[in-house]
Amino acid sequence: MSAKDSMAKEYFADNARFADLCNNILYGGREVILPENLKERDTTEVLTALGLDKKTIAMQKMRDIFKNASIKYTGKSYVVLIGVENQSDIHYSIPVKNMFYDVMAYGNQVKETAKKHRREKDIATSDEFLSGFTKEDKLIPVITITVYLGTKEWDGPRRLSDMFGDVDEELLPFIPDYRINLLAPREITDFTGFRTSIRQLFEVLQNAYDKEKMQEVLQNDEKFSNVDRETVEAINLFAGTDIDIDEKEEVIDMCKAWEDQKNEGREEGRIRQAKVTALKLQKKGHSIEDIAECVDFDEETVKKWLVS
Repeated sequence: MSAKDSMAKEYFADNARFADLCNNILYGGREVILPENLKERDTTEVLTALGLDKKTIAMQKMRDIFKNASIKYTGKSYVVLIGVENQSDIHYSIPVKNMFYDVMAYGNQVKETAKKHRREKDIATSDEFLSGFTKEDKLIPVITITVYLGTKEWDGPRRLSDMFGDVDEELLPFIPDYRINLLAPREITDFTGFRTSIRQLFEVLQNAYDKEKMQEVLQNDEKFSNVDRETVEAINLFAGTDIDIDEKEEVIDMCKAWEDQKNEGREEGRIRQAKVTALKLQKKGHSIEDIAECVDFDEETVKKWLVS
């Protein structure tokens, strides 16, 4: 497992961040799914089936994150299974990948229901016996969310039909489609619905390709003056920044850290340019004293440059 995969799983597995993510995608930022109503599920999906030779075939897939969500909304209570798949790169067959996860989750629900009926011997009709699923049995809905943590624009497929070639339009109504639930930072137009620091992560990812825009975001949003350590680590990893993190600090002022880093970069650039100028002046026969005065550094520093 790559460092990015591990970081993303650990970061979004936090119930507060997971709930924040789901509420923004599923409920437009309304606080419907609560962290305390989330419960971890086994991320391993295993489904068995009989092959052509009548031998059992076992299929196994590992989701990134999978949770039970108990939802109380509009006066009713619901249970939904929600999975999150993190992508640091664009996945050009993501509809098939996610669809397979969902099919396995539903298949397991049917299998477990059939086991229960066999134990209790309560199936009444031959139709129910065939499937192991009765007319009264119900499935728990499964939702899979794809979180894209790259800085480029998403140009991959968003539904199964995007992966087809030319298809007779008369056949399309008979071909089941599958749409992914995608969160791509470059496509977010309103960050105000986010209640946790994933807002800062997504804002940086949206603007990471443009340093001027990044500077503007950091200067104009006071939330960047108080960012938790895990989020800054995630920003460094996924956005490719190099924000200094004091090992003793749990909260980081990103605005100050970014400005300090920028100033350090300016100083490094000034030194590099001074060295180049000093070497040119030395070749022209200028004295150490003249060179030091010209590049605005002390004579000892200039001597070290010219000797090394």
